[in-house]
Amino acid sequence: MSMADRSRAPSPPDLVLASRSASRRAMLDGAGVAYTARPADVDEAAMKIAMAGEEPETIAQALADAKALAIAGDAGDALVLGSDSLVQCGGRLFDKPESREQAAEHLRWFSGRTMELHSGAALVQHKAVKWRHAALARLHVRELSDDFIAAYLDSEWPDVGACVGVFMIEGPGVQLFESVDGDYFCILGMPLFPVLSALRRFGALRS
Repeated sequence: MSMADRSRAPSPPDLVLASRSASRRAMLDGAGVAYTARPADVDEAAMKIAMAGEEPETIAQALADAKALAIAGDAGDALVLGSDSLVQCGGRLFDKPESREQAAEHLRWFSGRTMELHSGAALVQHKAVKWRHAALARLHVRELSDDFIAAYLDSEWPDVGACVGVFMIEGPGVQLFESVDGDYFCILGMPLFPVLSALRRFGALRS
């Protein structure tokens, strides 16, 4: 390719992360991905109510789509990445705890059960969903004593209040589990390997 041809080659699309999640930002930072972050204004609670009865992975994917679409109108030619996670355990769907007391109740419910963490991701460009992916991780929670739950929240609250499963796997939250099945990045909150593959496909990363 000549210098003139290279000068006419299209620039790779910018990437906008439609999230305020520190964990998702840290994943992209660690992978060396250039992006800007803009929190999406999405009424997640209303969407979950409207989608009651749907499969958890369907809800997580719809929320990921909605977050990206909420930003896409002002993003020009940029790719917008939306992602969301949903926890199901013992037949219940869980939101982020609203208080320390609710966090303790969630942990007592998780104790001795298997937590299913559904993570969805979507790429939107020009107000159209160009790519989406859903992933599942299963986390086997050990039996948690009340003393452990109290000490854990003494250490980790309020930081884990921003986490739907009341844990950060990269910190003391790993002590909640006997074992996990699934991708580590999915547990962190976004299926990173499929996201990176999609970004290469759309020219936002070198292939």
